[in-house]
This record gives sequence, C-alpha cells and structure tokens, in this order.
Amino acid sequence: MRTDMRRRAFVGLVGGAAVWSLSAKAQGKLPVIGYLHFAAPDYRPAAASFLDGLAASGFIEGKDFSVVYRWAEGHYDRLPALASELVGLDVKLIAAFGPPPAKAAKAATSTIPIVFEVGNDAVEAGLVKSLSRPGGNATGLNILFTQLTAKRLELLCRLLPRAKNITLLINPKSPTAEPSIDGAQAGARAKGVQLSILNASNDGEIETAFSEFGKTQSDGLIVAADPFFDTRREQLPAAAARHKVPTIYFEPEFSAVGGLISYGSRLSSVYRQMGVYAGRIFKGEKPADLPVEQPTKFELAVNLKAAKALGIEIPPELLSTADEVIE
Repeated sequence: MRTDMRRRAFVGLVGGAAVWSLSAKAQGKLPVIGYLHFAAPDYRPAAASFLDGLAASGFIEGKDFSVVYRWAEGHYDRLPALASELVGLDVKLIAAFGPPPAKAAKAATSTIPIVFEVGNDAVEAGLVKSLSRPGGNATGLNILFTQLTAKRLELLCRLLPRAKNITLLINPKSPTAEPSIDGAQAGARAKGVQLSILNASNDGEIETAFSEFGKTQSDGLIVAADPFFDTRREQLPAAAARHKVPTIYFEPEFSAVGGLISYGSRLSSVYRQMGVYAGRIFKGEKPADLPVEQPTKFELAVNLKAAKALGIEIPPELLSTADEVIE
C-alpha cells in the first residue's frame, strides 16, 4: 500500500523529477547511484533509510534509478579504489556514509554529485568550502558526532557523580580519533576528572579494551563516535555488560540493544535526509548551492535494565530529560 501511494505520487510530479525520469527512460537504461559505505554488506539500516528518503522525493529504486553498492568491509584502505570504481561506472550520484567514504569520493571526482554524512567537521575535512555554500560537487549532513564528545563525558559524570577518571575508547585508525580525544580532554578539564585512552580497531581489540578497563582505575567509558564502532552496535554493549563497565554511546540505537546510555543523532533519520538531498539534486539543484545541514535535535536514551544490572541508579533529573527510556 505504501509503495503504491508513492508511485501514484511520483506520477503526479510535474517538475524536475518527472523530467529526470523521462530523460533516463529515453536513454534506455536507469541512472545509477553509487553507494559507498565503510561497513560490510549485512549492514542494512543505511540503505533502507536512504532509499526511503529518495522515495519521499518521488524516486523509486528499480523504477527511476538503480543502485550499485560498494562496501569496504571495515577496511579504510579499500575506500579510494571503491570510489574510483564507482566513478568508472559513470554513476550519476555517490552517496558516501561516514568521513572516510566521503573523503574517498571527493578525491575520486570533482564533477559527480556527492551526498555525504560526516560525524566531524565537513569544512575541516576538506569536503566543502563552507557549510552554507559548499561550493563544489559535495553536500550533505554534518552530524556533529565528534563535537558532542565533551557533552557525553558530562552526561556520564552526571550518571556517575563520584567519578574521578573517565576512559575514552577510540579507533586509532579513524579520522574521528583525534577530534574525539580533543573533545574528551576539554570535557574532562571542565568536569575536573582524569582522562584515559583505550584503542580498538577490530573485534579482538574491542574485547581486549574492555578487559583492560579495570587496569585504568576508571569509573566509566565513552565510546568515541566512529564508523567501525557503529557497525558493532551489539558487540560493544555486550562487552560492557560482561565486564560491568558503565558506558555511554554516540547513537540512541546502542541503548536499544542493551547500552546503558546514549546521546546523539538517530542515524536512520540522517540517512533518510541524505536520500531527500539526493532527490533534490536529481530534480536539478546543485550540491554547491545546497547548505550542509546540521542536526537541531540530539536524543538521550537510557536503558534501565542495563543500569540495574550495573547497580546504578539513574538520577531523576537525568531520567526526566531522556528522550527514550528503555525498561
């Protein structure tokens, strides 16, 4: 029913969307979107939400466009070759999920439109000239994941008012590592706590990091915003539960699968908006003129079951500000 409604809505379109579709059919083949992601092919949330955003703009996969998927399977060094491969396939747009895919796509082409989402600063990353006027072939969403690291430390300290040492878990191979450390250090200075660092860039190192948490004499852990950690939404909360580590995460989706507390944007909404932006480009707007969007709302999620297992009582003032409380 929902798909039929969207198709009827598309038939009724009278502007650039209809023109773009008719032009594509006249050429005898569907235009192709290149989909570039850091994760493995079984990571589907991004694809579903992105396609939903395109559908909301009047473009239906298989009817108005096709998609070629390229997955780095957790290896940053594969991204440049994958981006070049998409360019060689003459895709009409590249959707790049995360800072490393966005930078790889930008390095591979200066003409094919790119829609990205990045958790750090898009200007500092060299993706756009400014947020208001990107000025090139790329635009998208700057979701401020790394900029919220200090806020996550503050929230963890509110949850653990006697905390004296907080640990930050980073992926040292990620471009988000350094800004996350900077944010955590600023937050630690503001709260008067010590900061320790643990590293993990693969599954085994995640388990080792949680095992070594006790050696840091730390009271709580922040998982830094990172594409690799995003693909380990179940492993991280499970490790935190086994080792009894009070942990805060960067997306509310972590709390839905057992994470104690999370703060950040909901990625399904971010990916959907990327699809909407892709639709606007298909209708004739230029990436250079589409401002890079930033979230206006960040969600705080608290998992009461995880808190009980850790023997933590959530402060009422923190609970009252939560957007989602999981029983």
